[in-house]
Amino acid sequence: MSYGFAQTKNTSALKIAAAPKIDGRLDDEAWNSAPVASHFVQNYPTYNAPLTNQTEVRLLYDNDAIYVGAFLQDNPALIRKQLTSRDGEQQQDVDYFSVFFDTYNDHQNGFQFLVTSANVQTDAKVTPSSTGSFGNFGDKSWDAVWESKTTIGDKGWFVEMRIPYISLRFAKKEVQTWGVQFLRFSRRNNETAFWNAVDPKVNGFVNQFGKLVDLKEIQPPLRLSFSPYVSSGVRFNESGSKKNAEWLRSGGADVKWGINESFTLDATLIPDFGQVVSDNVINNLTPFEQRFQENRPFFTEGTELFNKSGLFYSRRIGARPSGYSKIESYYGDPEAYAIKKNPTLTQLYNAVKLSGRTEKKLGVGVFNAVAAPMHARVHELASNSDTSIQTEPLSNYNIVVLDQALKGRSSVTFTNTNVIRNGAARDANVSAFDWALYTKNNRHALTGTLRYSKIFGYTPYSSAYFLNTDTTTINGRRYLNPYDGFSGTLRAAKVGGKFRYSASVGVESDKYDPNDLGYLQAPNEVVAQASVSYSEFAPKRHLLNYSYSLNYNRIAYYKPNLFSYAEISARGFWLFKNFWDLSASAVLQPEGETSLFELQTNGYRLKKPWAFYTVASGSTDSRKRWFVNYEFVFAEGASVYKPYFKTQVGLRYRFSDKFTLSADVDRQHDNLQIGYAFLRESNGAPIVGYRDYKDVTTVFTGTYNFTSRMNLSVRSRHYWSKVNYLSFYNVDAKGQQIPRAFINGQDQNFNLYNLDAFFTWDFRLGSRIIAGWKNWLGGEDIDGQRYNNYFKNFNQSFNVSHGNEVTLRFIYFLDYNQLRRKH
Repeated sequence: MSYGFAQTKNTSALKIAAAPKIDGRLDDEAWNSAPVASHFVQNYPTYNAPLTNQTEVRLLYDNDAIYVGAFLQDNPALIRKQLTSRDGEQQQDVDYFSVFFDTYNDHQNGFQFLVTSANVQTDAKVTPSSTGSFGNFGDKSWDAVWESKTTIGDKGWFVEMRIPYISLRFAKKEVQTWGVQFLRFSRRNNETAFWNAVDPKVNGFVNQFGKLVDLKEIQPPLRLSFSPYVSSGVRFNESGSKKNAEWLRSGGADVKWGINESFTLDATLIPDFGQVVSDNVINNLTPFEQRFQENRPFFTEGTELFNKSGLFYSRRIGARPSGYSKIESYYGDPEAYAIKKNPTLTQLYNAVKLSGRTEKKLGVGVFNAVAAPMHARVHELASNSDTSIQTEPLSNYNIVVLDQALKGRSSVTFTNTNVIRNGAARDANVSAFDWALYTKNNRHALTGTLRYSKIFGYTPYSSAYFLNTDTTTINGRRYLNPYDGFSGTLRAAKVGGKFRYSASVGVESDKYDPNDLGYLQAPNEVVAQASVSYSEFAPKRHLLNYSYSLNYNRIAYYKPNLFSYAEISARGFWLFKNFWDLSASAVLQPEGETSLFELQTNGYRLKKPWAFYTVASGSTDSRKRWFVNYEFVFAEGASVYKPYFKTQVGLRYRFSDKFTLSADVDRQHDNLQIGYAFLRESNGAPIVGYRDYKDVTTVFTGTYNFTSRMNLSVRSRHYWSKVNYLSFYNVDAKGQQIPRAFINGQDQNFNLYNLDAFFTWDFRLGSRIIAGWKNWLGGEDIDGQRYNNYFKNFNQSFNVSHGNEVTLRFIYFLDYNQLRRKH
């Protein structure tokens, strides 16, 4: 047998005339006649070992849905059954069962439907990057509407699922073959087993599914559903705000329409994204934009195709208006102006996603969003008149993706993103071509990317574009001229087996700019990388598995041709038989770093000396009530540098099968950090600062699950950053520091506090009620001399003015097929 391929199992499903009752009992007569899939094989902790307890799975189908029934033999007293939130089974004390479907049989994409012993559901879109290891099965942000029920009997537990065809996509054929996989996970021994063997030495997951054969005469239904919503609430702003209270009212709808058997249109009309977890804002002293996690459901669900080329940073859509800060700075004088209105978020009119895959395995995705023009209103005191100022033009965001799956795991992808803004505002277009070619035995791969960006119109010049000085002055204001850029990467790798290696090279031109809809911290780089690794997947003495890797990175600038830094790193990972894990790594930058970005000024660079980092991290056995994870970092540099320390400790305690509380504390202390001081000389030259920098982040999270469909979650985050400047410098042509006089009054004492609480009740399939309460303190200036440590700042945060918001949202799911049957 060739390397990378195991024996593929086949099973079939029984077509039925009458649907079984979904009660978790498997006592309908049809289940007794269905073929049985059994003989599961361990994937972890001991690959290819037989499953400890017998498992049997049966499949039924009719014209509306496919049904899954499973009997999981076990001692009922030993079954773990903690209640969790939806998609929250990982690292929790619960057993689960999962079915996967590769409906196009392309060995790359699929759907996962998982149910725990407590009948909590998880679902995911499975992608080519899914590994099947440690719960990496796919994109869990995707939520489908399906039924499940579990019961516990004398000899184990039972699962019954009904997965309607409206939650799947498949081609229209008389006889179909799907990829299929079954998974059983037992928490008490951390045992993961698959029906069709999943070999950890083989690259990929979907390509190791079995086959579901002879599905006959199933007709893709008219997939049409509506989720109208209404939302209401009140916001109480901090003292000093323009308004003491604001009433929040919103209404809209999400629509899903299956245009044909393969393609689905998702639309959101007048979306309201208020009920999302607060961002983890920091005191950002770097030259790069902080990237935030996307929490808005429409932009997280089913976007895996749009994200494949890495050009879709959805937080660009509905972001803070580009002119917001200008209003605050230009009209911030309270003796001359009163800012009556300055929106902090851009309202969307609508957003639409069209995606699917043809019978020829061509994936097609089209995304469009329209953002409303935003205006601030400023009152001039002298003339007693109001002026409306546009802070964001009417904008249209578009993505088109064509993704062709080839033989095996190979694929080619074309992506185009463009942003069109009304009037003379800047427009942008980015095109990308990606390929991943695997050898027939799945052992080696050649992957690559090509990118081209084009910026149209004139962009207001700012320090954010300090590497681009091709400008034009219009009416006394400086603008960047239209510009274009490119990037490309090529990577060759051995991707299967215990011993793996790779080498790659990447180039980004100085004017490559995908940031109107994507996210790139810094262009203008030439990157060379090489790595080797060895992994042992079979248990050895006290270890379940372990791995080692060695990596080399070299970064230079594209223009000018200038070396930036080289980095050598080594890492080891060990998983012990008591299910504790440990990883350790060391990183060396032997020649230091030359940065063109740090000082945010064209023509200036900053030279940093050599540095050495060590990192140790790990966690305890997640099956226990007490669970601990940790990370410790130590860094040292040339003699002018003092050490850097980071300590992160996370604690989780499970009080019962319903209530879990966790705490995470992250502390960083850089005794002598060097960087841009956000100051300039009279001639515009940047000033460098040495500073004593420390920050502490404390996050408390609690979850109480009343039932499998009702829970309360609370999250509290306090962030403190203290910056004390020690000395200031200018720089010469090579980036070396030149002493200058000290500048007083530049220290910072920065506090942020957020409390988010959400009660969620899924009162029927696809329908829910969400009650939310948010409390925040943003960027409050607290006396750093008087309150000079973390605990004093934490206590003082509760003594300053906070904002509060209370909201209630009602979402109701309507399926056209159910409505038609009722009438």
